[in-house]
Amino acid sequence: MRGALLVNLGSPDSTETKDVKKYLKEFLMDERVIDEPLWLRTILVKGIILNFRPKKSAKAYKKIWWDEGSPLIVLSYRLLEKVKKMTSVPISLAMRYGNPSIHSGIKELVDKGVTEILLIPLYPQHAMASTETILVLAEKIKNEFFPQVEFTNLPAFYNHKDYVRVLSNSIQSYLKNKEWDHLLFSYHGIPERHIRKTDITKSHCKIDGSCCQTKSPAHQFCYRHHCYETTKQVADYLELKEGTYSSSFQSRLAGQPWLKPYTDKVVENFAQTGTKKMAIVTPAFVSDCLETLEEIGMEAKEDFIEKGGEKFHVVPCLNDDKEWVKTLSRWIDEWANIK
Repeated sequence: MRGALLVNLGSPDSTETKDVKKYLKEFLMDERVIDEPLWLRTILVKGIILNFRPKKSAKAYKKIWWDEGSPLIVLSYRLLEKVKKMTSVPISLAMRYGNPSIHSGIKELVDKGVTEILLIPLYPQHAMASTETILVLAEKIKNEFFPQVEFTNLPAFYNHKDYVRVLSNSIQSYLKNKEWDHLLFSYHGIPERHIRKTDITKSHCKIDGSCCQTKSPAHQFCYRHHCYETTKQVADYLELKEGTYSSSFQSRLAGQPWLKPYTDKVVENFAQTGTKKMAIVTPAFVSDCLETLEEIGMEAKEDFIEKGGEKFHVVPCLNDDKEWVKTLSRWIDEWANIK
């Protein structure tokens, strides 16, 4: 029997500092998130970051937490339930960090008699710290606890025509009757060295003005290329005029080069140079979370207004959008029936 496992980022169990610390420890100790040697990663995470970050992050989570719980978890379950209603294939949900775990998601399917699982990392673009870490951990768990199970991985869908259409239509629908001068596509940031590490050619990715536009096998796993291609295809679909849209990267840790331009600097610059009405979309996520709701929806908006802007429209993630549910369900059915 075939089944599908939806896997999202994850969230602390609550906004209590101890739960946030537990979540951050699991997240930041992942060798594909902070890809330093174990000894150095341990010093950075356990010796430095976990001494101050949990309390600060807990305050941020409290600002966006819903009565039902973590927005990302709640929205992921809403997506799960709607997809279940549109396909006869058994579906379960897991998080890379926190609960429900990947182990529990696989076990739920296995207990229903599933022997072939379509792994669906809920990230449109491939990155070492998102898609790859999900696939690696899932494979490890499978080999240890469920050796009889066979995996198929859903490839990055950043350029899939169905995804581009759904994302474009959601942007268009939200911005209908709203005034905006510039649309910013803000993607989750990653260290530049992650781009080079995932370069299968070991030579193409220069992180300059041309490598992402020059055809190469490296693009198969290049997060930066995937982000810029998402922007390009959505802009083409919506027939956006050149100069009315751009891309940037949000969230970063100090001490090393991360993908540029930085979203906070871009937003500030637009406000200071006279742009009064901005719209921003976050296509690296399919579910709203701390980064989209607090970092963009609150902090970036506040900065824009303080620096002279007037309107700042934050386009919601796809979440449990009806067309997104249909698309995801169709991909699952096509895999289950055609494979």
